[in-house]
Amino acid sequence: MLRRHLWMVAVSALTTGIVPARAETATVTIEKMMFSPAEISARPGDTIEWINKDILAHTATVKGDWEVVIPPGKSGSFVLKATTSVDYYCRFHPNMKGRISMSAQ
Repeated sequence: MLRRHLWMVAVSALTTGIVPARAETATVTIEKMMFSPAEISARPGDTIEWINKDILAHTATVKGDWEVVIPPGKSGSFVLKATTSVDYYCRFHPNMKGRISMSAQ
């Protein structure tokens, strides 16, 4: 009975065009003391991965909310929970700034 119910829900979702969005990964490269790209678009549930190609440690910090520390030559990631756009910066180098624009589901 449960299997039949799940099958009916899946068929209904496909025929009405309502298909859950899959989470994706957006990559930001840190090189020469810059986030590149400086602005990305994402949705709640997406993963942001920062790849640090510099010889210094950096952070992706949203003041008062979250922070990812990215060691030199390594990467760090964060799964977005927010539903609004956020600006972030490197706590060690505050002139390094980036933005995550939240797109519609």
